[in-house]
Amino acid sequence: MKMKDYGFYRGVDLGGWFSQCDYSEDRMNNFIKEKDFEIISGWGLDHVRIPVDYNIFEEEDGKWKADGFRRIEKALECAGKNRLKVVLDLHKTAGFSFDAGEKEEGFFVSQSCQERFYRLWIELAKHFTDAKNVAFELLNEVTDESFIDAWNRISAECIRHIRPVAPESLILVGSYHNNAPDALKDLNAPADSKVIFNFHCYDPVSFTHQGAYWVPWLDRNERISFENADVDDDFFEKTFASAIETAAKHNTALYCGEYGVIDIVSPEDTVKWYKKIHDTFEKNEIARAAWNYRQMDFGLIDERMDSVREQLISLL
Repeated sequence: MKMKDYGFYRGVDLGGWFSQCDYSEDRMNNFIKEKDFEIISGWGLDHVRIPVDYNIFEEEDGKWKADGFRRIEKALECAGKNRLKVVLDLHKTAGFSFDAGEKEEGFFVSQSCQERFYRLWIELAKHFTDAKNVAFELLNEVTDESFIDAWNRISAECIRHIRPVAPESLILVGSYHNNAPDALKDLNAPADSKVIFNFHCYDPVSFTHQGAYWVPWLDRNERISFENADVDDDFFEKTFASAIETAAKHNTALYCGEYGVIDIVSPEDTVKWYKKIHDTFEKNEIARAAWNYRQMDFGLIDERMDSVREQLISLL
C-alpha cells in the first residue's frame, strides 16, 4: 500500500518548534499556534510532520517531563480539529543528532543510549497511539554510512519494542547520508507491512542550499539560477530511481519527509524547483512533507513568498 492509502500524502514540516530551537517557553508556546493548523488545513494538505527532540520529553537523568508530553498532546489535538494527521519525527536522541553542533555523540556504539532510545519510543507510543492519525519516524537523518549496520539492528529492535504498544501504527525508517534516497537499498527489509521507507531530498544541493553557512563544501558566495541548476525533466526520476526500485522490491511505500529550497533563492525559481520534484512525486505516488512551514531558512509562509504562495501551495 502507498502512504496515501493511510491518509498521509501531502504535508508540511513544523520544524523549529520542538527541535532546532532554544526550547524557551516563548518558542514552544508561540512559534506554532492553532491558527497555523487551520491555515495548513486550508491549503488542502492532509498532514504535518512535527520534529521533536528527546530533551522535550526527558531530563538528562532520564526522568520524564510531563509538560513535554502535554505539549505534543495539544499539538495533536490542534491537528485533529483541523483534519490533519501527524508524523511524529524524533529529530534528536541521546547520543545522536544529524547536526554536529548539537554535540550528541556515541549513540551507535552505546548500549545505554540505545536503551534510552527504545524506552523513549515505548513511552511515545503509549502516549500517542492513534494508528489512523499518528505515524512514528524513528530518527531523523542518520549521517555516516559506517552507521548502517548498527542502525539496521537498532531500528529493528526499536520496532520490536513499539509493536506491542502500537501494533497498527505506521513506522518510518530512513537511511544514511541524511536520508539519501539511494541509501535505502542498504536498509534491512521492513519488519512488517506498516514499516515505510523514508528519504529526504534537497538535490541539487548547490541550488537548494546556495549560501547556506552550514554546508562547508559550498562556496557561500556562489549563486545559481534554476536555469543553471541542471534540473531537467528526468532529474528527480533518476534521483529517486534506486529508492523506487528498493521500495518495490520490499513491497513497501516511500515517504519524502523533507524537501525544499533556501530563502536565498528567488520565489520564482523556488516554484520552478517545486514543480519539477512534484511531477515526480505524483508520477510515483510518493507521499511527502515540505520543509518548512515557517522560518528555518525555508519558510513557505514567510512574507517573501507572498507573491507566489498560492501557486506554490497548489503544487504541494
